[in-house]
Amino acid sequence: MATGYLVLLWALLVVLGWLALRKPPKGLPPGPRPLTLLGNLLQLGKLPHRSLAELARRHGPLISLRLGLVPHIVVSSPSVAKQVLQKHDQLLSYRAPPDATQALDHAKLSMVMLPPGATWRSLRKICNSKIFATQRLDANQGFRSQKVRELVSFVEQSARAGQPVDVGRAVFTTTLNLLSTTIFSADMVSHDEESSAEFKNLVRQVMIESASPNLSDYFPLLRWADPQGRRRRLTFHLRNLKNIFDRKIKDRLSSRSFQATSNPEDFLDVLLNANASLELDRPAIDHLLVDLFCAGSDTTSTTVEWAMAELLRNPTAMEKARREVAEVTKGLQKETVEESDIGRMPYLQAVVKETLRLHPPVPFLIPRRAVETVELSMDGEGDNSSRSYTVPAETTDPATWGSDADVFLPERFSGGGCGDVDFRGCHMELIPFGAGRRICPGLPLAARMLHLLLANLLWSFDWKLPEGTAAGDISMTENFGIALSKAEPLLAVPVLAQKSMQ
Repeated sequence: MATGYLVLLWALLVVLGWLALRKPPKGLPPGPRPLTLLGNLLQLGKLPHRSLAELARRHGPLISLRLGLVPHIVVSSPSVAKQVLQKHDQLLSYRAPPDATQALDHAKLSMVMLPPGATWRSLRKICNSKIFATQRLDANQGFRSQKVRELVSFVEQSARAGQPVDVGRAVFTTTLNLLSTTIFSADMVSHDEESSAEFKNLVRQVMIESASPNLSDYFPLLRWADPQGRRRRLTFHLRNLKNIFDRKIKDRLSSRSFQATSNPEDFLDVLLNANASLELDRPAIDHLLVDLFCAGSDTTSTTVEWAMAELLRNPTAMEKARREVAEVTKGLQKETVEESDIGRMPYLQAVVKETLRLHPPVPFLIPRRAVETVELSMDGEGDNSSRSYTVPAETTDPATWGSDADVFLPERFSGGGCGDVDFRGCHMELIPFGAGRRICPGLPLAARMLHLLLANLLWSFDWKLPEGTAAGDISMTENFGIALSKAEPLLAVPVLAQKSMQ
């Protein structure tokens, strides 16, 4: 035991000596001075995306940091982000996977973490052509409408009882079921917490362990020890999630072997067909399912929750959005707002954009790693390096958005200089889903669901806060993770809207 401590002490002294004697690399952009061992870790705080935004205002849009022993380049202006995500996209398309994602070889098989190559291209092609293609999404509108009706029915029960609804949890359940219906043609969860707590918890825990700060990422020498146990816990959760998917796959293979089905193929059929043609192996399918459920559920539900919180804090915007939805659907005999109605709701679309701007669902785009030396420039400052590049989704810079950058103001997207700005990867001012070849493949589905869910919550119900809670009392504190969720869940009381009582 004593020998082990001596070895660790010796290694620590060697590292400290190396850090103290080495010269800073040439060609790096400016940045705050790092501490000898910790680097700039202490400057990140509990909300790193906000801390980095403040550092960028002090040191410029392209800064160097050392997080523990690992150097990073932080990009925080639209012009420099364009160089990373478009001009040098090919050289900067590689990942620096977090140590925890080595669990069950997830980093080697995940579409999110894989380097560009044959397997990555096959996974992207299948997603883009078989699940997120416009034609496929149009054909599946009925699935999404059904899930929305189920959400409205659940909220209606609370409205009749005068009980508050946990908005984020209700939408999270709906989003999980939308994904599971698209993939497996069956619901995986229900609004009854007891009957579906295991699957919900597994999805959440995988996201938490994948994204939480980890000493092993800052001090690679410690990876063998997994000092915080994140890789060990992620292994446990991934294995349990994989077991659930394996049962679904075995049931489907069994049914396919005994009888032909006349039902339209779902995404699981697509994946199994790709497996039969040797395009994908079973491990790749398992890890793609993990990616789809984990990346596609929490980000949508947190964005809807933030949007509802902002509207409840801003009654004028709430009334304007509800009035627009009511006017578009006036006189139409339907149970829910449909996707075809959204194009005639510019203010609702502005509300979604403004929510994504103030509360990006992913606080950082997943860091990219340069495989060759690249040169970035901003006002004469050059960076020639092959380090890890982090692009924070920080969108409250007054230089871009004006002096009211911190204010919830959907009108900024209704016209003027920001009227044409969109979040689909073309405008670097607003890239919550990324840009370039590694843009989120699920963006087309997420865009439809965000508007559809929010429109139906506003159309079917009036909303008020629980008794004794004022609009100014709504906590807007953030909880940092893969998805930037509210630290305190939004509880709101639905009231049946007039159209529901007729």
